[in-house]
Amino acid sequence: MKKQSLQLLFIAIVFLAQKGFAQELYMPRNIKESYANAVRSMDGKPGKNYWQNHGKYAIALQVNADTKIVSGTETIVYENNSNDTLKNLRIRFVNNIHKKSSPRAVQNSEGFFTDGLTITALKIEGEVYNEDGKDWGTVGTVKMKKPLSPHSKITIDIDWNYPLSKVSGREGQIDDSTFFVAYSYPRVSVFDDYNRWDDLPHTSGQEFYNDFNDYVYSVKAPKNYVVYGTGDLLNPDEVLQPEFASRLKKSYTTDEVLHIANEQEMKSGVVTKQNEWNVWKFEAKNISDVCFGLSDHYLWDAGSVIVDQKTKRRSSIQAAYDVKGTDFVNSIKNNQYALDWFSNNWPGIPYPFSKMTAFQGFADMEYPMMCNDSQMGDPVFAQLVQDHEVAHSYFPFYMGINETRYAFMDEGWATTFEYLIGIAEHGKEAADKFYKEFRVEQYINDPSAEEDQPIITMSSQLSDSGYGNNSYGKASLSYIALKDLLGDDLFKKSLHAYMENWNGKHPIPWDYFNSFNTASGKNLNWFFDNWFFTNNYIDLSVKNVAKNVVTVENVGGFAIPFDVIIKYADHTTETIHQTPAAWQANQKRAVIALKNKKAIRQVTIDGGVFMDATPKNNVWASK
Repeated sequence: MKKQSLQLLFIAIVFLAQKGFAQELYMPRNIKESYANAVRSMDGKPGKNYWQNHGKYAIALQVNADTKIVSGTETIVYENNSNDTLKNLRIRFVNNIHKKSSPRAVQNSEGFFTDGLTITALKIEGEVYNEDGKDWGTVGTVKMKKPLSPHSKITIDIDWNYPLSKVSGREGQIDDSTFFVAYSYPRVSVFDDYNRWDDLPHTSGQEFYNDFNDYVYSVKAPKNYVVYGTGDLLNPDEVLQPEFASRLKKSYTTDEVLHIANEQEMKSGVVTKQNEWNVWKFEAKNISDVCFGLSDHYLWDAGSVIVDQKTKRRSSIQAAYDVKGTDFVNSIKNNQYALDWFSNNWPGIPYPFSKMTAFQGFADMEYPMMCNDSQMGDPVFAQLVQDHEVAHSYFPFYMGINETRYAFMDEGWATTFEYLIGIAEHGKEAADKFYKEFRVEQYINDPSAEEDQPIITMSSQLSDSGYGNNSYGKASLSYIALKDLLGDDLFKKSLHAYMENWNGKHPIPWDYFNSFNTASGKNLNWFFDNWFFTNNYIDLSVKNVAKNVVTVENVGGFAIPFDVIIKYADHTTETIHQTPAAWQANQKRAVIALKNKKAIRQVTIDGGVFMDATPKNNVWASK
C-alpha cells in the first residue's frame, strides 16, 4: 500500500473514532433480542412492537393500631399485553423481607423480624386456590389452572394480612401510634420483554421495579388518625371535621403555608370524624406504586405550587411530622421551591403528579408522591435529602426504571438533580463541598476493585459500597460530564427526548444511550463505553509542559472535564476549560496547545467535583 493511501486510511480511522462510529456498545444477548424483535428501537424510542403489562388494583386496607396488623382485600384486573402465554403468576410481596427465612443483604435486629404475609383467600377468575403464602419469600409463584393467553385479561382476588415490623426501615412502626405503610399489598410482578418474569428476590439493599398500574384504594383507620397517601384524597368531607376539610381544600389553591392541624388540635380529637373507624379513599392512575402513612399526633401542614406555567396546574404539598421534627417545619416552603425548580430548570419538565407529601420516619426514601425522611437536626442537610427524594419523582416514577437491576438509572439522576438544585439553594461552593464529601470522596479514596466495577454491572450483583458508589456518585458524575460535553441546551434537549420517549414505560440503559445519540445528533458511544463499560476511575496527571504545550495523562481513564490553570512568569493567570471531548480521540492522553506564548511558572489540573485519586501529580512547576 502506498504511503499516501496509508495516510488516508489513518485519517479515516481517526475521523471515525472521533465521530464515535468505531465504537459499538456491549449488549447482552437477551437485550439484543428485544431490539431484533422491534420491541425497542436503536433510535432510542420504544419499537413498533413495544408492549408492557398493566394492572387495575382496587384495594381496601385496614390498619389496627393496637395489634399493628395491616389487613386487606384486593381485586386485580391484570392485562397480558405480551405475545407469551403465561402459565403461572409471580406475586411479589416486598414486606416478606421481614421473614427470617428470606435472604437479606444487611444484618437486622430482632425487632425487624415478623411472620410476614398470610393469604386468607386467593381466587383467579373465580376459581379458589389453596395458597396461604406461608412458604413465599418476597416473590411467590402461583401455577394457574388455566394459562393466561396473549392479549387477554384475568381477575385476581386476594385477602391477606401481615404485621408491621417494630423496627422501621422503609416501612413499619415509626412510634406506637405512627406507621408508614409501604409495599403493603401483594402485586403481580413485572413481566417484560428482556427477562420475562421479574423474579429476583428483594434483599433490602436494592430497590424496586413495578408496572404502571391504576389504583383505587381505601384505608380504614381508627378515629383521630390522619391518613396521608399516594394519590388524590377522594372523600375529605367524610373523614375530616368541616373546619379541617376546608383548610385542606384551601391549601390546594394557595401558595400560603397552612397549618391544617396543630399539636393541640390533634390531641383534642377534633380533626377527624368521630366514628370508631374512618375510611380514607384515594385514587392514582398510571403510577408504579401507592403507599400511605398515618398518625394520631403528627402535625399537618399543607400548601401548593404551580408546577406547569402553561396550564397553571398546581400540585399539593403536604408535611406530616412530630412536634420534635424541627427539620420538617419548613418542608412546605422547601418543597414548593423544589417542585417549582425541578419543573422549570432541571430536568425542566413539569412535576408530573398532583401531590407531594413529606412524612417524618426513618428511611430517607422515595415513594410515588411521598417521601419518608428522618429527623436529622440539620435543616440544610434535611433539605438536600428531601430534594433528592423529590427528584425521584422523575426517575424512577415518571419512567418505570428497573432499579433492582439498574439503580444508576434513577439514583444517579436524583443525585445529579440534588447537586444542581443545591447550587441554586446554597451556592456553587457549598453544593460542590457537599457533593464531594457525600457523593465522591469515599469512592475515590477507596482503591479496592469493588469500587471500579463498570457502572453497567447489574445492581443486584453488587454489595454495599460498590452498589452505592456505582448507583449514586459514579453515575451522577457521568451525567454531569455529559452535560459539560454537550452544553446545557443540547443536554436538556437530549434529556427531554429520553424522558418523553420513556414516560410511563420501562427504559433500560441502552434506551438511554440511544435516545441521547439520536436527540443530540452525535454518536456518543465512545463516551458511554468509557463511563459505563470499563473499570476506569478518576486520576489525571500533568505529564509534560514544553513549548507552551501541556500534556495531560488520563491515568484513571474516565473522560472527565477539567480546568487547566496556568500561572505565567509575569504573575498573570489563565484558566482553560476542557470538556470530556478532550479524550475522544485519545482516552489516555490530551495535548493542550496554549495560545499564549508567555513563560509558564506553574500548571495545575483541577477537576472540580471530579475528585482525583492522586492529586499530588496534578501540579507542574518550572524549575
